[in-house]
Amino acid sequence: MNSATVRALLVRGMLAGVLAGLLSYGLAYLIGEPQIDAAIAVEEAGAAHHGHGGGGGEPEEELVSRAVQATAGLSTAVLVYGTALGGITALALCFALGRLGAFGARATAALVAAGGFVAVAFVPFLKYPANPPAVGDPGTLNQRTAMFFLMIVFSVLLLIGAVLIGKKLAPRWGNWNATVAAGAVFTVVVGVALAFLPAGDATPEHFPADVLWQFRLASLGVQALLWAALGLILGEFAQRVLEPKAAASQGPRESAAPVAVN
Repeated sequence: MNSATVRALLVRGMLAGVLAGLLSYGLAYLIGEPQIDAAIAVEEAGAAHHGHGGGGGEPEEELVSRAVQATAGLSTAVLVYGTALGGITALALCFALGRLGAFGARATAALVAAGGFVAVAFVPFLKYPANPPAVGDPGTLNQRTAMFFLMIVFSVLLLIGAVLIGKKLAPRWGNWNATVAAGAVFTVVVGVALAFLPAGDATPEHFPADVLWQFRLASLGVQALLWAALGLILGEFAQRVLEPKAAASQGPRESAAPVAVN
């Protein structure tokens, strides 16, 4: 694959990330922000209870209002994240094309996005799920952040290893059996890591379980939408770059021809 094609895919990947980010921002605003507001209300109620009659000082003034956090702040963060993620996914697509089997651009993009969701979002979520305000000790924030990113790196490397194992076994075992074996290896090693890695902070005793659960589901749902939209949009863009004649003649159908990689 020449450098001009890689650049074209990189630019389109970043654009796909922006579009996927816009979709995930809408979902985050609709189902995530209400849970954050509920968590903040719990935190403020607890602070008021402990400070009642105790000579507590004036409440600290917010540097950034909740309205700005929920609109400009959230949208900026999601779009920057989506743009970076789209560029990285596009580069991964460049590497994966023609190496995962006889898949066209759309199918390969979908597979890369699905793997990205599992490795970057789902597996780390199982060990270190997202927490709303009032959950987690501020003093352990750096440690928890480091462990979360370590889990992402470990999961990505393990997924790459599982793909390589599957490709090595495929000529002898067949594609199906090799894929099952590679998936089993990935699942077992992830399970061991989840069992032995340090746990995150415990949930405060009186924090509402429904608020925590709904916040975590919303967080995972936003990630799922982001990766799904990224895979579909990037696949469409890649199809038009790499297989323009097939894209024009087949429209929404997936081309069955594999992409040649030099």
